[in-house]
Formats: sequence, C-alpha cells, structure tokens
Amino acid sequence: MFLVQDEARFGRITRCSRCWAPAGIRPCVPQQIIRQYLSVFTAVAPQSGKMVSLIFPTSNAEIMTIFLKHVSQQFPDFFIIMQVDGAGWHRSHKVQVPENTRLLFHPPYSPELNPVEHIWDDIREKYFHNCQFSSLDALQERLCTALNEVSSKTEYVRSMTYFPHIYVACENAS
Repeated sequence: MFLVQDEARFGRITRCSRCWAPAGIRPCVPQQIIRQYLSVFTAVAPQSGKMVSLIFPTSNAEIMTIFLKHVSQQFPDFFIIMQVDGAGWHRSHKVQVPENTRLLFHPPYSPELNPVEHIWDDIREKYFHNCQFSSLDALQERLCTALNEVSSKTEYVRSMTYFPHIYVACENAS
C-alpha cells in the first residue's frame, strides 16, 4: 500500500485572511501572537482516501517512530511504502521503521509532490480562518474536529491526494 506522509504545525498565532463583509463595513478580525503550537502527523492512502493522524506537542525522531508504529498498526495486512519529505527526523538514525514499512524520500524543496499539503491548506482555510484560541486545549479540540471531519470524507480526501504520478504507480503495482 502506498501512503504519503507529512506533518504540520498549528498554533495560536492568528493569520488574518480576507473575509466577506457587507459593503461599507470593515470586518473585525481577532488577532493574537501567542507562540504555542501542536504538531500533526498525517498519513494518507491516496488510492483509498483513508487518512491516519496523530497530534503531538512537538516533532522529532521519537515522535516519528510512534507515528510509524501507529500507521503500521492501522494497516497490519499491507506492506507500506510511505512517501516522506526530507525533515531531519525522517532521516534520523533514531527513527525505528516497522517491519512492514519502507520510507521513500521525495526530492528536497518539492512540497508540491506531497498531496498532504492540500489537506493542510484545506484545514487551515475551513477550520482556522481568522480564528483566535483561548488555550492550546481549544486549538487541539478544533484540530481534532477538523481531522475527524476531513478523514470521514474518503472520496474528498482521495480527490485531493490521488495525484497522477501516484495513480500510475499504484495501478502499475497492482
């Protein structure tokens, strides 16, 4: 089974975005700069649209090992080829890759090859647009809601992540 993986940080720093307001009214958008973040690790099976995510307080090799083990347990009957980017913790000798998993590194400076980037864009646009969070727990609650809603729409996830080069690779492997 072919999976693509990426991680993203979601935090309490507000990024103001455009929003709709009636003519003549200037919209009021909350803003805060609080440097608290959560890291989300997600793996997607583009062919089926299945998505697996975990939220962590940080990103490092130990966290990557925990995530890989979790993904391996979610797909126990498959040999997993997981496309990852070149983050330092992906290449660390401390990362323990499960027996049924192999990591495939895509070229440096090429986020456009990673379909999970589209999921991050979608979540930021639909769930974090001009939002302010009173605590990290409130941020985590919104993040859980977003991840659960997106992952429940397998056809939607598939439409965002089943890139042509992945389609060709999966069809030729079958």
